[in-house]
Amino acid sequence: MFLVLSPNVFCLCLFSLNKCALVIVHPDVKNWIKYARFEEKHGYIAHGRKVYERAVEFFGEDHMDENLYVAFAKFEENQKESERVRVIYKYALDRIPKQQAQELFKNYTIFEKKYGDRRGIEDIIVNKRRFQYEEEVKANPHNYDAWFDYLRLVESDTDADTVREVYERAIANVPPTKEKRHWKRYIYLWINYALYEELEEKDPERTRQVYQACLELIPHKKFTFAKMWLMYAQFEIRQKNLHLARKALGTSIGKSPKHKLFKGYIELELQLREFDRCRKLYEKFLEFAPENCTTWIKFAELETILGDTERARAVYELAIGQPRLDMPEVLWKSYIDFEIEQEEFDKTRNLYRRLLQRTQHVKVWISFAQFELSAGSEDTLAKCRQIYEEANKTLRNCEEKEERLMLLESWRSFEHELGSESAQQRVAKLMPERVKKRRKLQAEDGVRLVFTCFQSYIFTTIA
Repeated sequence: MFLVLSPNVFCLCLFSLNKCALVIVHPDVKNWIKYARFEEKHGYIAHGRKVYERAVEFFGEDHMDENLYVAFAKFEENQKESERVRVIYKYALDRIPKQQAQELFKNYTIFEKKYGDRRGIEDIIVNKRRFQYEEEVKANPHNYDAWFDYLRLVESDTDADTVREVYERAIANVPPTKEKRHWKRYIYLWINYALYEELEEKDPERTRQVYQACLELIPHKKFTFAKMWLMYAQFEIRQKNLHLARKALGTSIGKSPKHKLFKGYIELELQLREFDRCRKLYEKFLEFAPENCTTWIKFAELETILGDTERARAVYELAIGQPRLDMPEVLWKSYIDFEIEQEEFDKTRNLYRRLLQRTQHVKVWISFAQFELSAGSEDTLAKCRQIYEEANKTLRNCEEKEERLMLLESWRSFEHELGSESAQQRVAKLMPERVKKRRKLQAEDGVRLVFTCFQSYIFTTIA
């Protein structure tokens, strides 16, 4: 029995066989597309789809070509198969390298604008930005700003596993040199990672692992990041693990002591009202940096608040006895103010005398005189005037004449306010006077003066 075909059908079969033979002999993408379009043109939709599917299977994931997927998607779009089109585009975009998928992405965008909803369009925009960031971080893995932008994008639009994957990829790019300036931007990747796990995912155990991994990575022998230690300690306190917080801060001071670490640890213990621990920490801090006047003052202020004035005074005595201080004038002023607050005026006078043995600065003399004025004793005016007299004698031979002038002006204001007329006149006589000196003109100076006057006269006449 023989099957009789019409001439048209016979010709179509013959062309189809030719196309099939063509893709076997010359399996180029363009030939597969021609084959599929031939089937579509003559109404064989199922055959056309099978051709595209065979082409996708033939090239596999190793030799993917965006033109094949664009043609496949447009074929399905012509058949009003929107979901098939979307699946094709997403499948291709997930597998084709980003630099080779520009045309694919462009056509996908056009498709979503025509048939998609708002969420679909937003997904396209997000994916496009992800492609851009992927290219940037591949080109330069140590471009931490690109990683930050990438992470902000994925945090706002993807699931936790994807975010963690990007974070892990980012922190894997450790700076190549052990110089702190190269690590300053990098360390914020770890900080953001820890905050993400704690605040967004509510996962304290993973947060702890992030902090601990970061602190193990930092080369503490060369430098450290006090911010990281303090953030970890504060995290443990939020988790009510005070022991781990203290252990972390103690380890930080042991490995790489810094002013910020001591201050943070002391502030923690102050909030917990552990004053004995604060004292020990201040002692360690001052062993580390004995020249730091601010620390001495804070230590003494703590003892004052606790009501132990003798310990506070002992701290001040130790402080002023240090051979090198960064701000000695601030320390002495704090000590003097402390004795004034305790109403120990004899001790205050003794402090001023000890300070004047070290420096004869005019501000010390003026402060001493003002103290006597505010002490309120019976012979206040006499003591204050005596200090001004002594200071004037001392500064008379001083090279800095401005300092003596400051002293006399302060003395004059004191006498004008509280002194007698005779005392005011006496100080007025000590004030410096302006002296006008005449200088003889030399011959050259005279000629220059005459020429200048003549020139001025000519210009004035012309005007």
